Amino acid sequence: MNNKTIITVATTGAFPSKQDNPNIPLTPKEIADDVYECWQAGAAIAHLHMRDDEGKGTMSIDKFTETVGLIRERCDIVINLTTSGDLNATDETRMMHVPALKPELASYDCGSMNWAHSGLFINHPKFLEKLGQVMIDSGVKPEIEIFDAGMFYNSLYYIKKNLIKTPAYYQLVLGAAGGTAATVENLVYLKNLLPAEAHWSAFGIGRGHMPILLATLALGGHVRVGMEDNVYYSKGRLAQSNSEFVARAVRLADEAGREAATPAEARQILGLRGAAL
Repeated sequence: MNNKTIITVATTGAFPSKQDNPNIPLTPKEIADDVYECWQAGAAIAHLHMRDDEGKGTMSIDKFTETVGLIRERCDIVINLTTSGDLNATDETRMMHVPALKPELASYDCGSMNWAHSGLFINHPKFLEKLGQVMIDSGVKPEIEIFDAGMFYNSLYYIKKNLIKTPAYYQLVLGAAGGTAATVENLVYLKNLLPAEAHWSAFGIGRGHMPILLATLALGGHVRVGMEDNVYYSKGRLAQSNSEFVARAVRLADEAGREAATPAEARQILGLRGAAL
C-alpha cells in the first residue's frame, strides 16, 4: 500500500455559496449525486458538510442522515463527517450525528483559532475530550485537522490521554485565514512534526491548492480536493464539478507513481472498520 494515494473530496464546506460557484452542491441530493460522481472518478473518502434550506452551514442531524443514506445506497466511498459545520452550534449538536450515523471518519479540530479575521473557531478542551470519547465509543476514527503547529501538540496530549487511538490520521490544513499560510515550507515543517507511524493528508485553500497538492504528492502524503477549499479549477476558471478536481488528482498521483487508492484500500491503510450496515 506504500504506493497508494488516498484522495478525499470535500464537496461543500460551510461557507462557499452558489454565488461563488453555481456548481457547488448544497442539498442532500446534490451532495449525494456529486459524491457518487467523485467516487466514480477515483475519490476514496468524502468529507461532508451540510447546508440548511437557506444554504447556510448547519449541523442538522436530519440533513446528515438524509445525505449519508443517499450516498450509502449508491457506493462504498468512506464517509467522513464534519463536527464543525456551524460556528454557532452547541457542543452537543456538533457531535450527536457521530454515534447516530457511525461514519468511519469524523473531523477532530485540535484547537481554537481566529477564523477568517472575523470570528472565533472554538474547540474547547472539554469539547475535545468529550468528542474523543464519543468517537471511541462509536468506533469512529478521528481525522485530526491541524491548522497550525500548536494544534499538533494538542493532539499529542489527547493521544497520551487515550482519547485518540494510534496510529493517528492527520489532515494538514494550509491557507485558512487565521491559520498557517499555504506554503511548501510550512507543509514540510508540519509534516516533519508527525509521528513516523501516523498517516497524513494535506490541502491548500484557494490559490494554495495546487502548490500544496503537488508538494504533498511529492512528499508521499494523501490529498484532499474539492469546492469546500477552492471553487476555481485554474486561474479565472470556476470548477465545473468536484469530480473534475478528483480526476486531476488521480492523474497527478499516477504521474508521481502513486496510484489512487480505492475505498477498500483506504480502509486498510487507515485501519477503518468498514461501512456501518
